[in-house]
Amino acid sequence: MKKIAIIGGRGYPYVYSGYETFIKELCERLNDKYEFHIYCHAELFEEKPKVVNGIHLHYHYGINIKVLTQLSHSLFATFHAFFAKHDVYFFVNTSNGPFGWFLNLFNRITVINTDGLEWKRPKWKGLGAKYFYWASKLSAKTFKHLIADSEEMRNIYLRKFNRDSTVIAYGANVRKSQNSSALEKFNLKKDSYYLIVGRLIPDNNSDLIIQGFIDSQTVKQLVVVGDIPFKDKYAEKIKSIKHERIILTGYVENQNDLQVLYENCFCYFHGHEYGGTNPTLLKALAYGCCVLALDTAFSREVLNEENYGTYFEKSVKEVEKVIEKVETEDYPVQEYRNKSKERIQSEYTWEKIANQYDTFFNDIMGADA
Repeated sequence: MKKIAIIGGRGYPYVYSGYETFIKELCERLNDKYEFHIYCHAELFEEKPKVVNGIHLHYHYGINIKVLTQLSHSLFATFHAFFAKHDVYFFVNTSNGPFGWFLNLFNRITVINTDGLEWKRPKWKGLGAKYFYWASKLSAKTFKHLIADSEEMRNIYLRKFNRDSTVIAYGANVRKSQNSSALEKFNLKKDSYYLIVGRLIPDNNSDLIIQGFIDSQTVKQLVVVGDIPFKDKYAEKIKSIKHERIILTGYVENQNDLQVLYENCFCYFHGHEYGGTNPTLLKALAYGCCVLALDTAFSREVLNEENYGTYFEKSVKEVEKVIEKVETEDYPVQEYRNKSKERIQSEYTWEKIANQYDTFFNDIMGADA
């Protein structure tokens, strides 16, 4: 059985972000075909079993400084994986760009998932942004194979770095929640609120959406789900907002409760600006939401232009206008809800994504053998 090392996530079965969800869904579906070795951040795991669900786990500590944690962990993991002699070295997060160069010196099969435009994110200013741009450029130059999770991300790497990618999207699961008690927890009723889900960071544009909502004439509420795991001025500014129609939940760790919030909202606001196929947008479709998205090429790709959602430009006034638009009597909110799951079932199921990776792994191991 071929051995695949996965480096750059926090670990398994630790689920914190899109990377970890992706790793979990992929490996659990394909672990009867490949021997997966996942490199985990040791400090996140009290117990450190060597094998879970047939997936092999390796634990390494990094340098516990914010800007060095991920990179140092990947450095130690890469050296361990190198001596273990895996068949494929699969990295997530383009901050790991330098490791492709090292492994290619020894003709190893290397893959990196390019994910989002990290160098454009406001949190990486100055040197951080320059590093991410350099590391992404180096990823494009040195890794043998690139995965883009959207056609638009593939196009960006072609334009900027003159390097093509294999497009395999992110996935989602279509399912029904088990109960609706989450509505009672937050004193909500079906269709009485708009919803935002995401980290409280500038490129998710929660501040802009909140202000547009406050300025609008709607009598509905706005539920904002999310936080960040460190102190930050932008997040603190949002959390300091006091308004009778704004509900800030922080993290909602119970996944059934989160699904209930998606399922029963009037409309879901998607303000994410950078990145490819966004996990929260896919969840909104999978859980039957009417989607209002910031107008980006990434959102238009997932929503198939106007077929599965509508858009607003990046301004407070445009948020106010889209709220007015969807609350008119003739706007087809229910029609968008009824068909949203079709988009997931046709393009973005985890079963389809796993099958595409299975084909990809077979192709690259055959081509590079």
